[in-house]
Amino acid sequence: LSTDKTVKVLNILEKNIQDGAKLSTLLNHNNDTEDEERLWRDLIMERVTKSADACLTAINIMTSPNMPKAVYIEDVIERVIQYTKFHLQNTLYPQYDPVYRVDPHGGGVLSSKAKRAKCSTHKQRVIVMLYNKVCDIVSSLSELLEIQLLTDTTILQVSSMGITPFFVENVSELQLCAIKLVTAVSTL
Repeated sequence: LSTDKTVKVLNILEKNIQDGAKLSTLLNHNNDTEDEERLWRDLIMERVTKSADACLTAINIMTSPNMPKAVYIEDVIERVIQYTKFHLQNTLYPQYDPVYRVDPHGGGVLSSKAKRAKCSTHKQRVIVMLYNKVCDIVSSLSELLEIQLLTDTTILQVSSMGITPFFVENVSELQLCAIKLVTAVSTL
């Protein structure tokens, strides 16, 4: 592909990333029936998954060998980071570590050990798939840091995203990817 077409593809991918960048997957509509809530959740997870695929595609394009400088579009990189941070904080951490869950009923305050003791280890297949894609994105971001120099603000966002997984339980694969990311940030 020519550089112009590659840049156009990346701009289209950015719009797809933006579509799922701020969608919360933890819905709880009190008035909806169980079927309606399931349909809403399926629709939202479809959009979130599509955005994760767009993130991976954009990062894979940017980390491909011999890419021209025009391909490293700052807005696309920032959108990928924004998407990843949002879904780590609002989707994956609450699913994998009960300490990060918010009680929708405003129940009593439980200690982190009590919350973890009550936790179920069963995860929905779509959540596991999203987790694996986010791990790939974090890993690919470390490769991107080795290729392209990013702004200070972006580096701060990336470094906070790389450090946070070490305070979350049950995300060992993500922690391994975060080690790569933090190492890449520290070598800048």
